[in-house]
Amino acid sequence: MSDMTDISGHTARRQLLANDLAVIVTTIICAMITWVMVAPVAGVDLSVGTGGQTISVSAGSVALTAAATSIAGLLVLRLLERLSAHGLRIWLIVAIVVAVLSMLAPLGAVSTAAAGSLMALHGVVAAVLITGAYRAHRQRLDRFA
Repeated sequence: MSDMTDISGHTARRQLLANDLAVIVTTIICAMITWVMVAPVAGVDLSVGTGGQTISVSAGSVALTAAATSIAGLLVLRLLERLSAHGLRIWLIVAIVVAVLSMLAPLGAVSTAAAGSLMALHGVVAAVLITGAYRAHRQRLDRFA
């Protein structure tokens, strides 16, 4: 019987890893679609003024930021799940607070259009990451409850 438990536990971990990878890839794709729609298509100059410099938000920086944010968020979720029976709930609250606070970063944009577009990018990344991770991890909890 322990062999069966080990196999099903291993399968569940592999499925959760596959789900997490799907969340990361989906977050990156959605961020890139948003960037394409606001920068090249709509022609919004996504520039942010910081420390006397103006930095342009490129496709590469959007993809890298979406990937790093997703990976960090999922690692925190995994850690909280190991530390607490309520890890998913705690993570959801923390993720929402971080998402709201991240909306302050685009306020340094060089124009209102850039600020709104960058807020949309932050919102897309947050929405995809939070809903995707929550759903995948909630399904796992439901399956093994």
